[in-house]
Amino acid sequence: MSQIGKLILVPTPIGNLEDITLRGLKVLQNADAILAEDTRQTSKLLNHYQISKPLWSYHAHNEHKQLENLLKELTNGKTLALVSDAGTPAISDPGFLLVRACLQANILVECLPGATAFVPALVKSGLASDAFVFLGFLPEKKGRQTAFKKLVDVEYTMVFYESPHRLLKTLTQLGEYLGLERMASVSRELTKIYEETVNGSLTHIINYYTTHPVKGEFVIIVDGKK
Repeated sequence: MSQIGKLILVPTPIGNLEDITLRGLKVLQNADAILAEDTRQTSKLLNHYQISKPLWSYHAHNEHKQLENLLKELTNGKTLALVSDAGTPAISDPGFLLVRACLQANILVECLPGATAFVPALVKSGLASDAFVFLGFLPEKKGRQTAFKKLVDVEYTMVFYESPHRLLKTLTQLGEYLGLERMASVSRELTKIYEETVNGSLTHIINYYTTHPVKGEFVIIVDGKK
């Protein structure tokens, strides 16, 4: 009987390619195959470090269909590395379903430490980081109003991800539910050339992004209820 394989989650840089760890590179070099959210995006990283490995597509639209085949590969002894386009897999990215299935099948799962966008954004926000709640992306339509109502009484620092085309809408709604004077911080393009962090009240941040370009990926940090 062949030895069972394992799944290794490998965080990838959120912008600056130098932010991948030496251990992360070693895992990618030694894996039998790499599961990638976007094979084109991951190819850029692998080419930069001259790593040549089979790339298998694994993303939000095919992860259910892929489970059975991937479990079979792992059971047959393959070591598979899972990466997302940027940051740590399964944090607002595909990965949870596969990890859960592996654990249920007694397949070893490892997760390397590494890049995650909300950590530097939280630390440089100046808001309390000893206790916080990560909420990822708020619902786009269904359940959105309910989600905002639940935030009103949260006493911990709140952390969100947001896309550029919804940033101002989300900031405005946070102001409506939490108060426009609630302190917050918005970081974009972390680790990249145009990295930017704007701190202050929600009013200040809304005014800033009303007159400045809204480009890149955003992390929103909001102070908890006092």
